[in-house]
Amino acid sequence: MSTLALTVNRRAVDLAAEPRTSLADVVRDHLDLTGTHLGCEHGVCGACTVLIDGVPARSCITFAAACDGATVTTIEGLDDDEIATELRAAFTREHALQCGYCTPGMLVSARDLVLRLPEADDRAIRVGMSGNLCRCTGYVGIVRAVTAVIADRRARGIAPEVGGGRTMLGPVGSGHGAAQDERRGAATRAAASPSSSLQNVAIADFTPAATIKQTFEVQHPPAQVAALFADVAAVATCLPGVALTSAEDPNRIEGEIRVQVGPIAAQFAGVARVERAADGMSGRIIGTGNDSRSRSSTQGEIRYRLLPLADGGATRVELTIGYTLTGLLAQVGRSGLVRDLARRLVDQFAANLESKLSGHAVELADADQHLNGLALLLSLIRARLPRWLGGTSRR
Repeated sequence: MSTLALTVNRRAVDLAAEPRTSLADVVRDHLDLTGTHLGCEHGVCGACTVLIDGVPARSCITFAAACDGATVTTIEGLDDDEIATELRAAFTREHALQCGYCTPGMLVSARDLVLRLPEADDRAIRVGMSGNLCRCTGYVGIVRAVTAVIADRRARGIAPEVGGGRTMLGPVGSGHGAAQDERRGAATRAAASPSSSLQNVAIADFTPAATIKQTFEVQHPPAQVAALFADVAAVATCLPGVALTSAEDPNRIEGEIRVQVGPIAAQFAGVARVERAADGMSGRIIGTGNDSRSRSSTQGEIRYRLLPLADGGATRVELTIGYTLTGLLAQVGRSGLVRDLARRLVDQFAANLESKLSGHAVELADADQHLNGLALLLSLIRARLPRWLGGTSRR
C-alpha cells in the first residue's frame, strides 16, 4: 500500500492505496467523487479528465501514487468556478449535451481552452477538444458553447492566461515535488510545535461522507442541560478518550481523542469551532483532526437540539453527527458497524451526562482512558449474536 497526501478540491486528503491504483479509482472509490466518469480506461475517451496542478490530465491512466503531493481538482471542485459556471450555461443554451456521460471531462478540457486561447478560433477549439469523445451530440453544440464563452470573455476584456496554469515543461503533475517537500517540511514543523500549528488551522464547513442521527433523554430541565453544554470542559469529561489541550476561547477549542481498534491505535489532535444559539437550546461543534502515526484525517460535525419533556422537568437531546474519515482507519470502517458503534458511544455519553448533571463525578479524562473500539465491537457482536443465530435456525 502507498500512503498518499493530496489536495483534492481544496481539501487536504491522506489515504492509502495500492501502487497500481489509478487516480480515477481513488477519487471515485476512496473519496466518492463520482462526477469523474470512466469510459475506455485507456486514456482515449477523455471522460475521466481532471485537473492535476491546474492542468487537464487523464485520471484513468495516471497512477495515484505518482500524484503524491499534487493538487487535484475534479468536476465537483469546479462548482463555484467562474469559467465552469459560464461553460455550463453555454452547454445548456447550445444543447451541447445529451446523455451527459462525457460532459464532466468536456467541461474540464473546455475550461483549459477558455483560459488559454486568445480568440474564439473554431479549428483551435476542435483540435483542443479532440481528446474528448462524445457519441451523442456530433460536437457542433459543444464547439458553439466553447466559442461563445471565449468570445464573450475576450469582449469583456478578460485576457487569455498564457500556458493555462502550466508553470513548467514535462508531464502533467511533474511539478508537485516542491509542493510535497514543503508539505513534509510543514508537517515536521507542526510536529515540533503542535500547539502553534493548530492555532493556524482553518475550520471550514464540509459535506459529511456519513451522517448519524440519534436521540436520548436526561432527567434534568433544558436550562440545566444547556448550562452544562456551554461548559466545553465539562462536556469533554463525559466523552471517552477526549482530552482538551486548550479551551481559553470558548468558541474555539483544541484537544485530542485517543482511539484503539484492535492493534490499530490512533491519537487525533485537532481543533474545533463551537457555535450556540442565543438561548443555548441548540448549537453546533465542527472540527478537524489528524493522526500522524496512521496518517489518518477526519472532519466531524455535531449538531444538537434540546427539547423540553415532562413539563420542563426533563430534556430530549437530539444529535446529528456527520463525519468524513480518510487514511488507514478509513480502510477498516464499515458503515453499519460505525453506526452501531456510534449509537453505543452516544449511550455512554448520555449516561455520563446524566451522572454529571446529578452531581456525580465522571472521570474519563485520565490518560489511561481511551475509546476502545475493540471492546465496543465485542459488545456489538454480543448484542447481535442472538439475532444472527435466530435467523440461521429459522433457515
